[in-house]
Amino acid sequence: MSSESTHLVHVKEATSTPQDYAFSFRKLLRFAGPGFVMSLAYLDPGNLEADLQQGAYTNMSQLWALWWATCAGLLVQELSSRLCIVTGLDLAQQGKKLYSWRSSMLLYVMMELAIIGSDIQEVVGSAIAFKLLFGWPLWIGCLVTGLDSFTFLLVYQWGERYFEALIASLIALIAGCFFANFAQTHIPVPTIAYGIAVPVLHRSGAVTAVGTLGAVIMPHNLYLHSGLVKSRTVGLDRENDDAVKEANMYSFIESAVALLFSFFINLAVVGTFAHFFFARSCSKLSLACVPTDHVDVTTGEACSNAALGPMVPATCEEIGLDGAGEALETTLGSFGLTVWAVGLLAAGQASTMSTTFAGQVVMDGFLDLRMRPWQRAMITRFVALGPSLFIALATVDDPGTRNTINEWLNILQSIQLPFAIVPVLSFTASAAVMGSHQNKGPMLGLSLALTMLVLGANVFLVWDYMDTHPVSWEAQVAAVVVGLLYFSFVSRLAVYGYNFARESVPSVMSITALPLPSYTEVMSQPKE
Repeated sequence: MSSESTHLVHVKEATSTPQDYAFSFRKLLRFAGPGFVMSLAYLDPGNLEADLQQGAYTNMSQLWALWWATCAGLLVQELSSRLCIVTGLDLAQQGKKLYSWRSSMLLYVMMELAIIGSDIQEVVGSAIAFKLLFGWPLWIGCLVTGLDSFTFLLVYQWGERYFEALIASLIALIAGCFFANFAQTHIPVPTIAYGIAVPVLHRSGAVTAVGTLGAVIMPHNLYLHSGLVKSRTVGLDRENDDAVKEANMYSFIESAVALLFSFFINLAVVGTFAHFFFARSCSKLSLACVPTDHVDVTTGEACSNAALGPMVPATCEEIGLDGAGEALETTLGSFGLTVWAVGLLAAGQASTMSTTFAGQVVMDGFLDLRMRPWQRAMITRFVALGPSLFIALATVDDPGTRNTINEWLNILQSIQLPFAIVPVLSFTASAAVMGSHQNKGPMLGLSLALTMLVLGANVFLVWDYMDTHPVSWEAQVAAVVVGLLYFSFVSRLAVYGYNFARESVPSVMSITALPLPSYTEVMSQPKE
């Protein structure tokens, strides 16, 4: 057995007293909160740019990619929350306990990189929204976004429920804005259903599909969810098998509802930009049909579609968060621009909070370094503001480069995914860690297939880039070396995961820390 798997926690015999755990909507409401905070990562500016590009470049033909990426996200989010519910430790804490110091520190670094990359997208996305609404330069918007995060943390100081209510309000605002624009498209329901049900993938849209995977499933979000759900299991009797199953059920239902809602919001963005800016002549080049009124330099061929009509001059161009609002102004007027900018601002501001808490969970778990949320926010803002300001200043007159950077930040999330998925699969597949609640059978098979899909997508990204861009031999050698190091570390994690999965115990595992009130007592307390 590997030296890394010798740190497996000790387990003790668990008892299960037969009880009637009928579904209770009241209990579900008390359990609600973590799933909706987690779902913000599915609505951040990086996701919104992937959505609008998916619609403008591929029409509704890749809705299936968005749907199945969301389903895959639900699968791994459920496993991460189950890990905490069953063991009482979040994903980062388990990583520190079960891996060696070197491996756990590498995982920590990888997650911090993912968090910084996501935070850059959120800061720049919010700055773009400020520019659309008030005409501010991007660098001023970055500074304001970096500072106003602390305003949201003041609400958190009032209480967790108040903060979650604020998050729910922001999600409702995001939905209202994007649905308002989507309502103007009148896309037939069968068209939407066909895009979800029938997989269509052309070479020109392959990178967009892979980018969707990286944009939707964010690695640090698995760590965040396992940390957030801990607050809902205070006092859970982990020796009672039925109580644990009940907690897992409510967590899954809440996560499913939150992610289904986020899917419809993302669908609204895809549909809006597919209706107004998709043209077949442009899609072959992975471009959108953008009105020339809002393009500084027209480089593409002329195009048109039914929504723009022959009276609106347009050319095949790239489109991103920068030009999206102004392009909508051409088709929907100032109303379309304003509601898009407000929705983008709400998404950017809300998602910065989820990123801050993700950083706190990762830091607490791997480093055992506990910090107040405002202290963690200060570190995150300081680290992310530098690159954000650099991007804002360096690309002030080059939105195309800024859009490309955002696309590659989405791809960065995809590359980092194995460093969250492999640990969560390893721990939840082990009976020594999870007892009778281990991930096995069809669920384990689906989880392993998802992992292989992510790794295959990463290989495709590197191959596609080298195939479509002139790359020097030095860069090719560097890519091979980095790739070998990358896959060696992923393989190392997978081997240890196999060792974890081979460990077994005859009964349900229970980790009991401080004496706490029973889970039944907690769930029966009046709602705050």
